[in-house]
Amino acid sequence: MPLAGKQIVVGVGGGIAAFKAATLVRELGRRGAHVRVAMTHAATRFVGPTTFAGLTGSPVLVDLFEASQTGEAHVSLGAFADAMVIAPATMNLLARAAAGMADDAVLATAACARGPLFFAPAMHTRMWLRSATQRNIAALLGDGARILGPAEGALASGESGLGRMWEAEEIAEALSDALGASQDLAGVRLLVSAGPTLEDLDDVRFLGNRSSGKMGYAVAERAARRGANVTLVSGPTNLPAPAAVERVEVRSALEMRDALMARIAHTDALVMAAAVADYRPAERAAGKLKKTPGPRRLELVRNPDILAELGAARVVGGPLLVGFAVESEALVTRARGKLEAKHLDLIVANHAQVGFGGDDNQATLINAESEIELPRSSKGELADRILDAVRDKFSQAKQP
Repeated sequence: MPLAGKQIVVGVGGGIAAFKAATLVRELGRRGAHVRVAMTHAATRFVGPTTFAGLTGSPVLVDLFEASQTGEAHVSLGAFADAMVIAPATMNLLARAAAGMADDAVLATAACARGPLFFAPAMHTRMWLRSATQRNIAALLGDGARILGPAEGALASGESGLGRMWEAEEIAEALSDALGASQDLAGVRLLVSAGPTLEDLDDVRFLGNRSSGKMGYAVAERAARRGANVTLVSGPTNLPAPAAVERVEVRSALEMRDALMARIAHTDALVMAAAVADYRPAERAAGKLKKTPGPRRLELVRNPDILAELGAARVVGGPLLVGFAVESEALVTRARGKLEAKHLDLIVANHAQVGFGGDDNQATLINAESEIELPRSSKGELADRILDAVRDKFSQAKQP
């Protein structure tokens, strides 16, 4: 069990989902973890400290100024934490955490936590979608925190939407993955692109492709597990953002180019898994194009080759560049040509008939020195093989 013997602090915020924290504490204990609890005063209005004391067999930290507390309780509790998860994390608690405040037992402990910090948000959909909340989430991710959820589902208001706290088993599984996984990419700033780009013809029609985004999302998710600080620039998909990953949503090739160019200077490695459209309409029609008799001609212009631009502009010590080549024939030959022409460190070559939309993929990893043909596997497993190669290349680049 990945959590066996791990010391985990659960910080309970003041939301209706606080009742789920009791189930989480029990689930973590069932998986072998040693659990302690800190609560905000607001949380005690939903669940009493006695509940958590009974579940953990340890006192619960609520009041930093409680006379019975000896020493600095939040400091010792933070030192205990191999990891700390705050669940539920309300809009208010997220805002105070992003601002660096430590004015209650939960945030004071979080400020002293020696292990990674996780937040499991829970709030109404409109609160979650507020730009202020999203700014705070981005700030916390930038500080190295990991965000678990939220999920879509029934809310306390009786409505349904995005904002429901993850279930205890999901949170425990995310902690198991994070604490059990190798942290060989810790501190690496990884930029990942994923999904298709859509090029609008008019207000209702577009040019697109069959990319589901699953490969790029798998790379982002596995990299975050391995300790990388991950930013995912994604075209339109139906996939949820991976935990502990900052997602930037774009639509067109030009928007994706702008998003990547704005971030590449602060990146150690780029994995370009997006299926970027090669062409876009020369003009976007206003409104909806009407049917006309006979055929219609559509003029297309080339989109920029983002990866080629980055490769041509890269200087010594610049980020590692990983590309993908989807071909229907002469796979390795054409992929190697792209590797050299675009000045890439690694290219992932796969057949057009395999991978699109599914959960499996089969690929050949190609660099200047070698070609490694991989067996068909899940996209998650392939993501780890790609990241192994990134790790090895990154280690070589750092050697004198």
